[in-house]
Amino acid sequence: MSDLLTLLELGGPALAVGGGAVYLKARHPSAYWCTFGLAGTTARLLGSYGAVMDSCGLTVAPSRLRVLAVRATTRREVRPVPPRRGLIRPTPTGMRLRLRLAPGQEPADVAASAERLRHAWGVHAVYVTEVRPGVVDLRLVGFDVLRRVRMPRTVTDGLLKVPVALREDATAFVRDYRTIPHQLTLGATLSGKSMFLRHLVTGLAPQPVALVGIDCKRGVEFAPFATRLSALATDQEQAADLLPALVELMESRYDQIRAHQGISPGVPAEDMTSDIWGLPEAERPVPIVVLVDEVAELFLVATRKDEDRRDEMVTHLIRLAQLGRAAGIHLEVCGQRFGAELGKGATMLRAQLTGRVCHRVNDEASAKMALGDISPEAVLAACAIAAERPGQAVVGDTSGGWSRIRTPHLPLAQAAAVCAANAHLVPFLPELDRFRPSVEGADPAGLSAA
Repeated sequence: MSDLLTLLELGGPALAVGGGAVYLKARHPSAYWCTFGLAGTTARLLGSYGAVMDSCGLTVAPSRLRVLAVRATTRREVRPVPPRRGLIRPTPTGMRLRLRLAPGQEPADVAASAERLRHAWGVHAVYVTEVRPGVVDLRLVGFDVLRRVRMPRTVTDGLLKVPVALREDATAFVRDYRTIPHQLTLGATLSGKSMFLRHLVTGLAPQPVALVGIDCKRGVEFAPFATRLSALATDQEQAADLLPALVELMESRYDQIRAHQGISPGVPAEDMTSDIWGLPEAERPVPIVVLVDEVAELFLVATRKDEDRRDEMVTHLIRLAQLGRAAGIHLEVCGQRFGAELGKGATMLRAQLTGRVCHRVNDEASAKMALGDISPEAVLAACAIAAERPGQAVVGDTSGGWSRIRTPHLPLAQAAAVCAANAHLVPFLPELDRFRPSVEGADPAGLSAA
């Protein structure tokens, strides 16, 4: 009887702890990592660091001075030298580890062994980032952070910078229009493309930015944000009028920049500029973000009579993509498919869109349209996105870098409320005033004056 009581006293708590660990790992991976995973991974890393580095080929032969010192002080075997390890810094999603590479090593050697390190230390992923020559950061992610997205508490933001999604390395994906002025976002129905746009609009709404929407689906996507929009086109006819107005506004801003450049020769060189960001703050025009939903609707024509209008709209879009950055006009082009089959100018427009975001698509060809000129691996990653993971996407740019991201869920009512709360920030643009959407209960004159 005493043995049974002893077994219950010892086995009961152990069973409860084990069951709790299994439950947390399945339902609350973040809590599991903080309570069990971090300690176990740290023990594995510290206990096997030298052996793992040696098996991954990340060690070098010791120096002669080290060999002589070891032989003079001890009789143990002189082992190869791994990269010098810094302190382990735990994070809510994993841990960070700084390595000082041994002579003759490069960051690419560590990056090539990332998959081996992941298996050796039992983590979800390992990412390598170069800090400075000879020093790299290892970011160990303990679990799949894209399964349940939780944005980091501290995110770098600023003018025209919007944290939109979470990367697979647990860092925030920030849409920076100053760095990447134009972007193409593709995705099938219910892939999360609309959620991506909601986060963009919500992030830009509190900023001193003009938002312009082109939504040829009768405005069903952008109508809830009408209180914060400076202009809205809901069909091809309205878009055909709005795009020339944007081009004229862009040209007037170029005239303003040229006038600033043409001032007297005695002006210091640092006061000269080739874009609006070099203008004095009091003279600088407000930046504009043009959101185009379902871009294919601008290309499709029903009759031969509409082809001239289509060609004109595409030409205006191409001009905005080529010249808009210096004038502070940025394009966010979205659609389900965007290839040469849409018509003349489609390929040329796509080439001007530096940023690429590809959600789940219906065929491989659609993924190649967005990511084919970035990386073949990015195309395969986009084709592997499951329908059960709306909001997940592959993001990249023409520099060749890419990563997986996922946008957190944002209710439409919450996004519309943010736009309504910031309706007073709508800038007054006389060139676009006639395209301002009418909102019941709003005071357009008062908003324009603000």
